[in-house]
Amino acid sequence: MPTSASATHPVTQRTLASYGEALNQPDAPAYTLTPLSSQGGNICADDPKRATHIMAIVNMTPDSFSDGGVNEAEDLGSLIKAHVTSGATFIDVGGQSSRPNAPDISSEEEINRILPVIEAIKAVPEAANVVISVDTYRAAVAEAAIHAGAHVVNDISAGQLDPEMLSTVARLGCTYMMMHMRGTPATMTSEENCSYPEGLIPTIAKELSERIEAAQAAGIRRWRLILDPGIGFSKTIEQNLEILGKMQELRALLPNYPWLLGSSRKGFIGKITDVEKASERTWGTAATVTAAVQGGADIVRVHDVKEMAAVAKMADAMYRK
Repeated sequence: MPTSASATHPVTQRTLASYGEALNQPDAPAYTLTPLSSQGGNICADDPKRATHIMAIVNMTPDSFSDGGVNEAEDLGSLIKAHVTSGATFIDVGGQSSRPNAPDISSEEEINRILPVIEAIKAVPEAANVVISVDTYRAAVAEAAIHAGAHVVNDISAGQLDPEMLSTVARLGCTYMMMHMRGTPATMTSEENCSYPEGLIPTIAKELSERIEAAQAAGIRRWRLILDPGIGFSKTIEQNLEILGKMQELRALLPNYPWLLGSSRKGFIGKITDVEKASERTWGTAATVTAAVQGGADIVRVHDVKEMAAVAKMADAMYRK
């Protein structure tokens, strides 16, 4: 019979003694681990050698600003396989548009839009190790999605648009993405919501910190949180650019958290590059993805998966040590 020290882990095949030796190295780096799924592993937010995760957007909304109605007509299995083979490590499923002044739908309709996508992802063998996130600010939708097989809740409101969201996520025990936003999708572009008299970066850090405290008070573990500065949400063009240029500063104010950054095809890119059609903003998006990687983002949320996976891979080679 093997001794406890010589027994091996059933997956890694490493012995208990080898794990003990690894722990007994005072100079060995220690990283914050944020669990994603049993298949998708963890995010090591502080590891300088980490590769940037590519989050593919699958919107099942007829009125999304960029790809409204497009995915409804597609073969979901083929679309998902294409995203995965192109480099997606996340698939973010949405059923309610968050564009300014988008009409609200019921929780039931939102659930009916997203559950078939989750089922389709689970049916694609190539997607076995992909992390499934659900883009919703409704607790009932989050719960239905997690029970259907999603792993992560991606909430643009950080729990501010549904009083049941934080307690629901805590009960589900899943990882939670919290985005900085003021107001609602209908009011977020108001002058008041885009005003940051105490400075953009310090204010985002302060307001996200308040949401972190609320999440922890509700029972969500600190290591289950991923942060998002909210590009395009209650931000002007200049403020979006400031976030992209000062991600390192923002990360320093809220250290040891993974960060998601979603700039893909957004309106400020179109205005700067004079590209009106959202689906043609690939080059401008590529520049923002490079900036995100340089700034230390762990996940980039994108429409053009193949192209942005290549951009992120090149940026990783330049900016990750």
